Amino acid sequence: MKLAIVTAYPPSKVTLNEYAYHLVKHFRQQTEVSELVLFTDATPEEADIQFSEEGCKVTIKQCWTFNSYTNVFSVMKAVKQTDPDAVLFNLQFMKFGDKKIAAALGLLLPLLCKLRKIPTIVLLHNIMEQVDLKSAGFTENKILQKAYSFIGTTLTKFILAADTVAVTINKYVDILEEKYKADNITLIPHGTFELPSAPSYELPEGPLKVMTFGKFGTYKKVEILIEAVEKIRSRTQANIEIVIAGTDNPNVPGYLESMKKKYTHVTQLTFTGYVAEEDVPTIFGESAMVVFPYTSTTGSSGVLHQAGSYGKAVVMPDLGDLSILVKEEGYCGEFFNPECVDSLANAIENIVMNDEYRIALGKTNYKAATAYPMSRITAMYLEEFMSIQQQKRQLLKSKNEINIKNITT
Repeated sequence: MKLAIVTAYPPSKVTLNEYAYHLVKHFRQQTEVSELVLFTDATPEEADIQFSEEGCKVTIKQCWTFNSYTNVFSVMKAVKQTDPDAVLFNLQFMKFGDKKIAAALGLLLPLLCKLRKIPTIVLLHNIMEQVDLKSAGFTENKILQKAYSFIGTTLTKFILAADTVAVTINKYVDILEEKYKADNITLIPHGTFELPSAPSYELPEGPLKVMTFGKFGTYKKVEILIEAVEKIRSRTQANIEIVIAGTDNPNVPGYLESMKKKYTHVTQLTFTGYVAEEDVPTIFGESAMVVFPYTSTTGSSGVLHQAGSYGKAVVMPDLGDLSILVKEEGYCGEFFNPECVDSLANAIENIVMNDEYRIALGKTNYKAATAYPMSRITAMYLEEFMSIQQQKRQLLKSKNEINIKNITT
C-alpha cells in the first residue's frame, strides 16, 4: 500500500504535528506499507524523517499553508500527482487555520478524496459537540457560539463523507452515530507514543519537578498550578520546582510571557518554551508528576499517554474527556476541582508527600500505556483500510455481475 497522510509534521508548530511524527514512525514498520507520502504544511526547515529503525520510503509534499484559502486545490493537486492507494487525515477542527473560512475549507478535503474513489479515513481528535467554545478560546458571545455550533455540524457532515471516521473515545462514537445517524464510525484509541522498556521511578537529586505540558492560554491555565504550589510551600518543607513546558495557544499569543511577568516573585518557576521531540524524554523523565491545569477538554490527551509511557503520576481535573479516558483505558491519578486552587494543592501534596503512592500511580499508568502502543494503533488503521478496499472490490464485483446479467437478458 502507498499510504498518504494529510497532517502537520515536525518542524511544523501546527497542532497534532507530534502525533503525526509517531504515526509515521510506526507506519514505516508495517510490512503492508510500501511507501508513505506526507502532505504537510510548508515550513522553512526540512521535515524530520530521519529514523533509527529500518522502514519504508517516506516522501514529503509540503502542499498546504496554515490559514490559506487555497489548501483544497494544492492538496488535491498533490494527491493527483502522487496517486496514493489510500489517504489518512490527521485532523481536528482548527487543523488548517484559526481563521474560520480557511479552517472550514480544509475540512472539505476528505470528501474530495472520497469522490476520487480513494479509500479515505479521517482520524478526528475532537468533535464540536464536546468542545466548550468559550473555554477553548473561540468566542464568549452566545449568538456566535450557536453559529459556530451550526457550522461545526455542517462541517462534521462533510467529514463523515469519508469511508471511515476514527475517533479516540467511545463516547464520540455514540454521539456521532446518534446525532448524524452515521454508520462509518470506529473507535481507534489514541495510542502511546514511546514505551521505554523499563521506566525509572527514581528521580534526580534536587527539587521535585511538578510539570505541565502543552499549549496554554485558553482552557489550559497555569495560574492555578503556580498558586497551588505556593500554598504547598507555605505549609510544608517540600522542595518543589514548577516546570511549565510548551508554548502559547495560537488563540492567546503572549499568554505565557504575561505569566512570567505576573509571577516574577515566585521562586523555582521554569518556563521551557517549545520542547523539541528529542527533548521530550528528558522533560518527562525528570518530572515527579504531570499536572493538567485544564478548565475543559477537547479530546483525548496525548500528554496523558506520554505521562503513562514514562511511568509518571498525574493530577487531573475530574471532567469531560479526561475523566472518560481514565475509566476506559485504565489510567489513575489524583483528581481536583478545576475551579479551586486548594483542591489542586491538596491533590499535588498527596503525591509530593508520599513517594510510595507516587510510584504506585506511575506503575499503574505505565501498565495502561502499554495496552495501546502506536504499533498496535497503526495496525488497526491498516486493517480498516483493508476492509474498505475489500468492500469496494465486492461492490465492483456486484455491479459487474448485474451488468453481465442485464446484457445476457
